[in-house]
Amino acid sequence: MRLRAGAVLASTLLLAACVLIPEGRPPGPGVSTPPPVPTGPTAALTGVQRGPSVGALGIGQADASTALAGFIDSCPQLLRREDASGLAYGADWRPACEAAVGWPMRDAPRFFQTHFETARVGDGSAFATGYFEPEISGSRTRRTGYEVPVYAMPDDLVRGWPVDTPRSERTGRAPLGRYDANGNFELYPDRAAIEDGALEGRVPVIGYAADPVEFFFLQIQGSGRLITPEGDVIRIGYAGQNGRGYTGIGGVMRERGLLGDGPGQYPGSMQGIMAYIRENPQEGRELMRLNKSWIFFRELTGDGPLGALGVPVRREASVAADPAFVPLGAPVWLDLDRNEADGLWIAQDTGGAIKGANRFDTFWGAGADAREIAGGMSGRGQALLLLPKGTVARLNSD
Repeated sequence: MRLRAGAVLASTLLLAACVLIPEGRPPGPGVSTPPPVPTGPTAALTGVQRGPSVGALGIGQADASTALAGFIDSCPQLLRREDASGLAYGADWRPACEAAVGWPMRDAPRFFQTHFETARVGDGSAFATGYFEPEISGSRTRRTGYEVPVYAMPDDLVRGWPVDTPRSERTGRAPLGRYDANGNFELYPDRAAIEDGALEGRVPVIGYAADPVEFFFLQIQGSGRLITPEGDVIRIGYAGQNGRGYTGIGGVMRERGLLGDGPGQYPGSMQGIMAYIRENPQEGRELMRLNKSWIFFRELTGDGPLGALGVPVRREASVAADPAFVPLGAPVWLDLDRNEADGLWIAQDTGGAIKGANRFDTFWGAGADAREIAGGMSGRGQALLLLPKGTVARLNSD
């Protein structure tokens, strides 16, 4: 997915949500690959120092059990993924992963004390927001009151170069688009065109949402649930994007003076932004269309939406992080000025706005309380990574 609280939601969360989608293709099972050569800032280049002992953190039984379950889910990917942070090799995690499978949950705190040490990246100063799995009204079929199409991935969405692009400029990844009837490559329709029916009858539809505003914010989150009038649940997750640029409307609203604490301004939260859009429908529609990006979905099964690691993310257990600074699958300890976000998390997701050292996005599940907590989450404090014992000494000796 990954859009949250206060000025954060306006200027950062709505810049890009955590995208709940497997990232890349790992090598075969059991393959341990060395960290790739870094192309930008990483945890290893930023500097890592040993933190307090894991036992000194005071990890509770419930917290440790939830984290241990998430760690076990993550281990198959953790062992074989390349670690962009430069902190560890896949083989470094093997002793902990092998021990985790048979470890009794009632003794979960001791598991982390036995196999891990803490590491502080940079000065450890952390900032965390929150995201959730929206639940909105929807229908499997089009009917009165349910007319916003939830499109599946188009079969004509490909990468290519427009014919008028000079060969000298055809560098990097080609843009996303489609070929027209004459075989000429063109950019894919943007949000406004799609809303006006550019894909109608041409792209498969999973279902129909009742509220275009709610669906807009579900697209930002990257996954969610459609709840039908009959009570059925259709879980959808990110499948792809139309290739158009993302614009965070919260940032635009702040620039226009619409968000803030002054007279006539709206709170800089998801709730405040939605309130403005509903109270100013024409201006709100134009604002949403500034975000030309459109998300395509796929129907999901299982007990939770998939994060970037390819495993289900779970409430109060999964956190999104920048893989250049946190190995995906690693435990993360947060101590923030928002007590509900304190404790042990497992890094299982990424997000477009979740960049840099000690920047995290906490997952709060689905439901009204999840929406409230995630929409208002903005916590600052300290973060520690839990790494296999001996990692910090090796990094500092290197």
